[in-house]
Order: sequence, then C-alpha cells, then structure tokens
Amino acid sequence: MSTATRSRRSPAGGYARGEETRQRIIDAAIQLFGAHGFDGASTRDIAAAAGVNAPSLQYYFESKEGLYKACAQHITDELQARYAPAMKHASEVLKGDPDVEVLIDAYHRFQRLTLDTVLSPDHFSRGLIGRELAGESPKIASEMLHKKMKTPINRLLLGLLSRIMHTRPDDTITRIRMLTLKGLMMAFYYPPGACLEMLRWKEIDDAKGALIRADVQEQTRTLLLSWHAAGKSHKAS
Repeated sequence: MSTATRSRRSPAGGYARGEETRQRIIDAAIQLFGAHGFDGASTRDIAAAAGVNAPSLQYYFESKEGLYKACAQHITDELQARYAPAMKHASEVLKGDPDVEVLIDAYHRFQRLTLDTVLSPDHFSRGLIGRELAGESPKIASEMLHKKMKTPINRLLLGLLSRIMHTRPDDTITRIRMLTLKGLMMAFYYPPGACLEMLRWKEIDDAKGALIRADVQEQTRTLLLSWHAAGKSHKAS
C-alpha cells in the first residue's frame, strides 16, 4: 500500500513569505513612526497595522530600536535607487567638457527628484524624516541619508555648479548658491502645509504641483544662466 506524499513548503516559498511579512511590518512602522514619532508609535499598534502578532516584530527585528533602524535603511535604499540614474548621469557629464545647457539639465534632474518628494504630502518617508528634523525621533534615518546620499549628491551638485559658474567646488560662493537653489524648494517642504496660506490654497494637487515644479525650475535656469554669464565675464577679464 502506497503512502501519500505530504506536501512541504519550499524553502524559497517560505523565504518569500518571510520577506513579505518583514516588509509589511516596515511599511506599517514607517507610517506610524511618521504619524506619532518613535515614542508615540507602540509595537502593538505597528503589529496590528501590519496584520501580524506582536512577537513577530521581535522575531524579525529583535527590538523597537531594531525596527526603527530597518525603517531608516529601507528609506535610504529606496531613495538611493531613485536618485541613482541622476547621480550616474551627473558623474558622466562631469567627466567630459559639456556646454552649459547639458550641465543645467543634469542639475535639473536632481531638482525634479527633490521636488517630487517635497510636493508629495503622502511620500512614504516624509513623516518619519520630519519627526527627526523636529527632534521628535532619534536621528537615525536623517544621519544615514546624510552619509549615503546627501554627501555624495552635494559633491555632484557642487561639481555641476562650479562648472556652470566658472568657480571651484570648494569656493564659498559656490556653496552659498547651492543653498540658495535648495531654498527655492524647501519653502514648500517643512512644516507640511506652511506655504498653503501664502498661496491661498487648501492643498497642492497635481496641477498646482506641476505649476510649482515648472516655476522653480524656470527660476533655477534663470539664476544658473546669469551666474554662468557673470563667471564667464569675470574669467575673461
């Protein structure tokens, strides 16, 4: 008499389900840490939002602090992947001898990515990072982003600006002007909704976001061309 073969879970299937559960917990935690801060978001609420039992958090992350670090790593990984094409393009541009339009386009690529984040009130990382900037959560994600993204991106932006302006990346004026261009975007970022009263808007929908993007990039282009002309004139004199 033959014995029926028992069905077994494949290791690959079990791993995939484990990764899906882990990611579901991270997604829920990012939302709740963003909404309530590190102390205000309980592991019980995170587990409930992820549809798992509380011990699952300890199984996957060991502690609340471990979960928060995993959230910070996920945000960093996602943003690194998002900015990678612009970073690669800028690196290639800086290896050659491009004209000013190519340099401005490379700068605009970074700016468009940042504007997309700034103008997305439901961007997955916005609440958590905002809590850190406000001192309401440990500055783990912001420090990780500074090291792995902000520093290398700033190096590329300074390289592009210095080529446009005929200056050096380490010149103070180059750094001041990079901060000036960042300021054009940050007016719409933190705290959320701070710009709405001035604009007499209730929200920033797709059409209003497109208007802001177009205007910020037009202002940026005007400034860059002006600085390019001034730098070229100074260099020739």
